[in-house]
Parts: sequence; structure tokens; C-alpha cells
Amino acid sequence: MKWINRNDDESNYEDRRGMSTGRKVAMGGGIGTIIMLALYLFTGQDFSPLLEVFNGGSTTQTEATVDPSRAKENEDLKVFSLGVFNSANDVWTEIFRREGSEYRKPVFVTFTDYTTSECGGASEQVGPFYCPGDEKVYMDLDFFHKLASQYNAPGELAIAYVTAHEVGHHIQKLLGLTDKMQNYRGRVSETQYNDLSVRLELQADFYAGLWLHYAVKMGTLALEPGDIESALGAANAVGDDTIQKQAQGYVVPDSFTHGTADQRMRWFMKGYRTGDFNQGNTFNATTL
Repeated sequence: MKWINRNDDESNYEDRRGMSTGRKVAMGGGIGTIIMLALYLFTGQDFSPLLEVFNGGSTTQTEATVDPSRAKENEDLKVFSLGVFNSANDVWTEIFRREGSEYRKPVFVTFTDYTTSECGGASEQVGPFYCPGDEKVYMDLDFFHKLASQYNAPGELAIAYVTAHEVGHHIQKLLGLTDKMQNYRGRVSETQYNDLSVRLELQADFYAGLWLHYAVKMGTLALEPGDIESALGAANAVGDDTIQKQAQGYVVPDSFTHGTADQRMRWFMKGYRTGDFNQGNTFNATTL
């Protein structure tokens, strides 16, 4: 992936690297959910506080710490992911304008180990997530090292896919879809709610592909050999079936909350190939 006109604006960026506001952990509805489940299954450790936060529960905060020596940690990843974040905002500003609406930008937060959000605490074990409560995307940049080494999804476009996916959840918040999802909690069966969750995640994958389509079209970046494969590698790595097979040797489709690897790759590619915002309504799709 080659930048042609990278936007390094930091007006919607909050740098918390080197700072920790307490050992609190939380879920935000993004890729972090499936990473937490994988960690639980692989390690056997009790991650019930994560599930409590995801379901609206509380967490326990510990004493805050500061490590100035880590303030510029993963600077190259920060510069790259911020460039993707800004590009996504540029793309969505244009799409919303074409649809006759005004786009409200989220905030990009990088942190080290632990921080807090309106959705609860944030841990590096959880991975990147979007918090609809404060409209911020949270990332411990160390996650991208794990994505490459532990989940076999290296490459810049893998990082870009994850970043654009989380911005996709912000789009869903602006469109009112996130609130609609919350209204279904407790009103439908667990299997039905999981299906809605899968559709929400696949739509965010579609939006990630849509970002890439327009980022190339707008002259922000140019694709190089292997880039698409890099993004698809990330989508494959975080498929529910991939995670479950690696963790327990079999899959439980009714428990899927993010979609299969094949579904995630297909919806990303659909967004990239079509560039058509109106084709991303996964909630009306008869076949995922």
C-alpha cells in the first residue's frame, strides 16, 4: 500500500500512549469481542469481567500508572493507522454529503495497556473497539503485532482493514443502527440476537471495503501487489469459524457474533468492488 496524499491531521486524535488510567477492561462491539473470546478459549483465564462490561456490567479500577518512556511507542503504527482513520473520515464526509447529510467525525484514541472509555475500561487484551457512548475508536497499537504474529495476518492493509472496520461502527451509530441493536437485547432469543450481531459486523466489513474503494478513487493511496490479500487475511483471521476451530476444533454456528471468515471476506470485497453505499444493507440480505 502506497500513500499518495496521506492526511496526518491530529484534530480528532487523542494520544494516551504511556498512560494508564486503571486496570479496567471492556468490550466495544468490534473486532475486540472475538479476540477476547479467543484469549479465553486459548488460555483458560477468567475473562468474565469483559463479558460483564459488554453486557452493561461494572468493572473494578486499580491505581493509575504513568510510563513516559512508552509515550511514543509504536510511532510508525500510530502514523499509519491515523492516516487510515483520517482517510476514512474524508471518505465518509463525501459519502454523507452525497446522501444529503452532514458527517460527524469520531475521535481516534491510542493507548498503552489500559485506559477508560464511556463503555467502561479498555485493555490491550481486548483489541481495537469502537465505543458508541463517546464516539471514539480505541486502539492499543500492540494489537497489530499480534495480528501479524498470532493470527497470521501481516501487512499494512490488514491494519487498514481493522481501522476502517471500527470507523464503520461509527457510521452505524450515526445511522441509528447501534441503538436499534440495543433495543433488541433481551427482546429476542440469543440465537436471533447473535444473527443481528453478525449482520452488524458484516456491514462494518462492507464499510471497510467501501472506504478502500473511495480512498483509491480519491487518490489518497494506491494499492500494491499483495495488499488485498493482506486485508482478506485479517478478515479471515477474525472469522468466528476460524477462531473456534483453532480454539476448540469445531464450530458452533448459533454462537457466531461476527460472521464466518468467508462472510467477512466477501462483504469486505463487496464494498471494495461496488463502491455502492446502498448495497451494504446486511440486515435486508437474504443470504450473508
